[in-house]
Amino acid sequence: MSPDPHLSRRTMLLGTAGALGALAVPGAAAAAAPVDWSRAVVDSTMKRFTPATLGGWGYTRGLYLYGQYLVYRRTGDRRYLDYILAWYDRFVTEDGISNGFTNLDAMRSRQMFPLLYTETGQAKYKTAAGQLRNRFPSYPRTSDGGMFHATSKSGQLWADGVYMAQPFLALYGKTFGDPGYCYEESAKNVIVYFDRLKEPAKGLLYHAYDEDGSEPWASGPGRHSAYHWARAIGWLGMASIDLLEILPAGHPRRRRLVEIVRFLAAGYTRWQDRASGRWFQLVDRGGEQGNWLETSASAMYTFLLSRAVERGYVGREYGPVAAKGYSGVLSQVSTGQDGLTNIENISEGTNVGDTAYYYARQRNTNDFHGLGAFLIMNEQLAC
Repeated sequence: MSPDPHLSRRTMLLGTAGALGALAVPGAAAAAAPVDWSRAVVDSTMKRFTPATLGGWGYTRGLYLYGQYLVYRRTGDRRYLDYILAWYDRFVTEDGISNGFTNLDAMRSRQMFPLLYTETGQAKYKTAAGQLRNRFPSYPRTSDGGMFHATSKSGQLWADGVYMAQPFLALYGKTFGDPGYCYEESAKNVIVYFDRLKEPAKGLLYHAYDEDGSEPWASGPGRHSAYHWARAIGWLGMASIDLLEILPAGHPRRRRLVEIVRFLAAGYTRWQDRASGRWFQLVDRGGEQGNWLETSASAMYTFLLSRAVERGYVGREYGPVAAKGYSGVLSQVSTGQDGLTNIENISEGTNVGDTAYYYARQRNTNDFHGLGAFLIMNEQLAC
């Protein structure tokens, strides 16, 4: 019997037995044939929404459609790309796109523009990408060069912000021959954010930092918020991985980015819930009443761990941690009576707050934060 191509990467990381165990269909016998959960999620989403009803411009849709693009690249299913193009063409004209870029969140969906230009050769995607590229030099920054989370949030760095902007900037540099500024600025920002938000004693990151300490949540000596919100940490980790995929081997910032990945991989391993394989909404407070296991961050952490092992940034001992995380995320995937796939326990969008605030966040099913993170993870581990 020929080896199953869906097991190749996971077999390399974990061995055949571990790969087969983690790829079992949720709630099904271990001997059942693996399900292509990426296709199941994409097909279900396309049945629930047309490109016209998927939603307006925003980072969650950009995250999800990037995940769908990864599935398209693997499968070659043109329906997936056509759907993506139809959504983007609601906003993009031959003159590009109208957007003031007053916050990093508004930038995430532009990650697709260099990719869509490469796929189609249509100049409007290059034009739209160039409009965002030209915004970066004047975008406000902290004294050490970190881009404000929003122009209205002066001096504030939120961990999720680097994923919204910096992978686009690096990809733009690679695609359009602008590596000097784009590589340096994107990598520098990830490093600045990390240095302001890291908690070495726990191997985690704080959610946000305020340069002048004027925010109520930034009154301590580090001028950062007090808690380790799971998805914020996951965003920065994925940004680090994405940049490492683009920056050339000799780039001087690569070493620090690898160090960030190693720091996070160790932290993820330390705080993984041993029973479920997932991670808590506030990562280091697993035993606290009201805390809960969150799916989108668990997918992000699992992705980082698996890719870090594959690229040799960390040792193979992290492979089983990724496998356990993958199995844990799959436990949140199910097929409804309507035949459509559901993913549960995904935190809604979240600001900086106290423990009660984080614990009370809505636990959504099929929230696009989770659908996008799942697809990115699944295309890494199940292929």
